[in-house]
Amino acid sequence: MTNTDHAILVEDLRKEYGPKHALDGLGLTVPRGTVQAVLGPNGAGKTTLVRVLATLLRPTSGRAEVAGLDVLRHPDAVRARIGLLGQHAAVDEELSGWQNLEMFGRLYHLGTRGAAARARELLDGFGLSDTGRKPVARYSGGMRRRLDLAASLITEPDILFLDEPTTGLDPRGRTEVWESVRALVGGGTTVLLTTQYLEEADQLADAITVVDHGRVAAEGTSDQLKARLGADRIDVVSRDSGDLAPAAAALGAVAGAGEVFTDPDRRLASAAVTDRMTALTETVRALGAAGIEAEDIALRRPTLDEVFLSLTGGPTGEGGTGTPTGVGTAANTSTAFGTDPDRTDPDRTDPDRMDSDRMDTRGANA
Repeated sequence: MTNTDHAILVEDLRKEYGPKHALDGLGLTVPRGTVQAVLGPNGAGKTTLVRVLATLLRPTSGRAEVAGLDVLRHPDAVRARIGLLGQHAAVDEELSGWQNLEMFGRLYHLGTRGAAARARELLDGFGLSDTGRKPVARYSGGMRRRLDLAASLITEPDILFLDEPTTGLDPRGRTEVWESVRALVGGGTTVLLTTQYLEEADQLADAITVVDHGRVAAEGTSDQLKARLGADRIDVVSRDSGDLAPAAAALGAVAGAGEVFTDPDRRLASAAVTDRMTALTETVRALGAAGIEAEDIALRRPTLDEVFLSLTGGPTGEGGTGTPTGVGTAANTSTAFGTDPDRTDPDRTDPDRMDSDRMDTRGANA
């Protein structure tokens, strides 16, 4: 793949704060017209990476190119080709959606007519034309986020950085944003997405990079990462909490040497198996022979949650017990990740911060 095929190219990127390595030799390649998700636990370096690529932060060493341009040598040219959507909405709630977009257009020197035309185009494109004249304060969370996303596209950037774009949104709001992102990528935009929702990466990303301690722990498609764990899993939910231990024992006899994880709150036992259909049949028989009534028995693939925790050394409990990895919803997962401490790292006072090259979070080329 040549450099012209890369929307983003990162090689041996490092960012140090004294003894702390926020980025420690990180490498990343993002083809044009794709969605690249970056996952990692708190403090892994996700937001630091976005700040470097968006020309907000100077790396200690290494190479970073965006749209074929070196971020240190050509920061202004990089900004002309990117958009940035931060974690929090940056629109004015007192103004209408149309007034927000028209104002941003004028700030980007599109002129009165050009700004008005671009505002109408974006409102139509994001399904906000019916509410475009209403104050943003009356918008739902999903509508505000779509408006914020539209504002980051005023100048039609080739590459868009989305830093946890759906944090705080309900499922409907997240779905609305996902649909907008898919439409952008369908039009040729390249997206680098950092997210605390594993489901979001599973839904949107063409490729996923797992980052831990400033380094790449693994990368590939969602299916490729799940395949690293190999076996399928069988989950058994006992109807009675008193049956959890014998259900786990019955499942363990089928799984053989595999470890059985249990979750008392969910009355759930889970284990990896090899011959999926044979194991499922034997599990049903073993439960019946033990007189255990199961509320649910499921055969499934490993989840991205389980991949993430296996790669980053997440807790799996002691002695084969504890909350099973990958059994939570996206909301459960967000609790584990929380807000990335990179946001409160010394970036804000770092002498290497590119203060002369500040940009608005609504768009990188302000």
